[in-house]
Amino acid sequence: MTVQMNVAEAKAKLSELLAAVDAGEEVIIARGGVPAARLVPVARTGVRLGLLEGVVSPGSIPDFLEPMSEEDLAEWGG
Repeated sequence: MTVQMNVAEAKAKLSELLAAVDAGEEVIIARGGVPAARLVPVARTGVRLGLLEGVVSPGSIPDFLEPMSEEDLAEWGG
């Protein structure tokens, strides 16, 4: 579904428009009845850090940029 409204009304209802965009609706903002802009959700990419915060202690996460020890290399067949 597409929602279109003029700038003045969009200013007053910005929170509602953002909720509509989050729900998958297309929102068109018009000036004098002429479409001027379209609100779209921002593409969310990447990894969310902190997903396991409180579950995994920071000290248990290896530093993947550090060279592996001889023992670790042997375990991996290196």
